[in-house]
Amino acid sequence: MKIKIKRDSFLKTFQIASAVAPVRSPKTILQNVKLAVDKDGGVLSATDMEVGVRLQVPDVEVSTAGAAVIPVQRLSLILRESSDEFLQIEADGEKTIVKGQGSRFELQAQNPDEFPEVADFDSTDYFEVTAGVLKELIKRTLFATDAESSRYALGGVLLEIDNDIITAVGTDGRRLAKMAGAIKQIGKPAEAGTTTIVPARSMQLMERILPDGEAVVHLLPQANELLMRDEHGVFYSRLVEGRFPPWQDVLPTRDETNKIEIPVGPMYSALRQAAIVSSDESRGIDFTFGDGSLVLSNSTAEVGQSRVEIPVPFDEEELTITLDHRYVADFLKVLQADKTFTFDIQSGDQAAYCVTDDNYGYVIMPLSRDRK
Repeated sequence: MKIKIKRDSFLKTFQIASAVAPVRSPKTILQNVKLAVDKDGGVLSATDMEVGVRLQVPDVEVSTAGAAVIPVQRLSLILRESSDEFLQIEADGEKTIVKGQGSRFELQAQNPDEFPEVADFDSTDYFEVTAGVLKELIKRTLFATDAESSRYALGGVLLEIDNDIITAVGTDGRRLAKMAGAIKQIGKPAEAGTTTIVPARSMQLMERILPDGEAVVHLLPQANELLMRDEHGVFYSRLVEGRFPPWQDVLPTRDETNKIEIPVGPMYSALRQAAIVSSDESRGIDFTFGDGSLVLSNSTAEVGQSRVEIPVPFDEEELTITLDHRYVADFLKVLQADKTFTFDIQSGDQAAYCVTDDNYGYVIMPLSRDRK
């Protein structure tokens, strides 16, 4: 193999692949990336056997076709430290040589044939969604998952596809985030009502890999894997085994509730201030609605007290609910500061439901007053 690459564009692609390759693994070959080239261009592959990527190599000139397995950490340092615009990479099966204008690096090589094959996306039946929608679905649900739970399904994000709607749901049993977006079916990729649980780490990588805006992304959920394809390559993930909780049962279905519109920015600011006197043992903050205001208050014996007030459109009988400030902050952080949301509350001992006008809902279970 002998190629010439443009260093900066190759580095961007390599950084995505290196995020997938494990730092440590019983199978040392997985700590490498595989670079394969032919007359049509190059493909960079990485996998930890649970997640994998196949990425098109941009700006590559192929002199001799072939493949090489290259150590991630060493190549990463070469690409970052070099100031050359172009680099040449050669491999003969025993070693890989990386050359710049005034530099030469010789790296030990492993057999490319021993590198696990990463699944490709060649189906003509799939779901089509914009990258912006998919990134927002991940951003607004991933934080609510629980990777440490003994219930494996809670360590992933549920993707539920029904007709032209894709819904993402994340929960740890104490709060639940769900968001819906538009999706299009091409061919016959699956039956209506398809559900898939994608591991949290896979979702993190997917969010990082996805382009921004209106770029088109193809999704193909299968029996035990999910494939995603965009203009740069293919992403593969194994799925979480287990049954996801019936999340629809958690959403409030009450009619006679207090629905209070609250601005995101002022609410987040007040929450951060009220949480200053919180502690690891006392994370509960009282949210008291009444007389046209919301008062956030907290009291811990070892730290002190806080009280922060903001105006809200609520003039009914005073109502107090105690919530973990971290869970409220997680919700507010994924929203734009200049937007508003609706705080749906019935009583202090029933779940609070936060809703936005773009199909996003967030359920928070209250804390009992004696367990603040």
